[in-house]
Amino acid sequence: MADHLDAREPVAFNAMPDNAAAEALSACCASTAWVRAVLAGRPYASGAHLMQAANDALAAMSEDDVDEALAAHPRIGAAPDESAAATTASHHEQAGVQDAAAAIREALAAGNREYERRFGRVYLVRATGRSADELLTILHRRLDNDPATERAVVRAELGEINRIRLQKLLVGT
Repeated sequence: MADHLDAREPVAFNAMPDNAAAEALSACCASTAWVRAVLAGRPYASGAHLMQAANDALAAMSEDDVDEALAAHPRIGAAPDESAAATTASHHEQAGVQDAAAAIREALAAGNREYERRFGRVYLVRATGRSADELLTILHRRLDNDPATERAVVRAELGEINRIRLQKLLVGT
């Protein structure tokens, strides 16, 4: 998922005090290990270098680290937890669900419960730019995955979400 922001020099991000940069990164991904790894790579010469470091940090995350990151993500279609670091981001990312018909929201809630029973974690999907119907279709398809396949899909989705949030961080800094 590369775009013109990948080449942008993250000057303001590099100049942030460590605690402010860590807080900004935590809003992108709530894994402490991921935040530490990305923070340790500063200064970044470009957005592309930052994105590569984020991808490398994700690849190095343990399953416990992934679970820590997932804990900050609300269920698709559910109101975000006000204490979550990524509350505002999740709310905007799930905009396609907010105005969905009640039947679709109920189907998503039921699908979320089934997913959690099957895989033991929250259904994570890049919701940005997707409708509620599309998210429900993806959910039903992923329920057929075996656990190992689904773990790989979750990491890929988490990576997409992290990159979108990092790009927004670069624009905002």
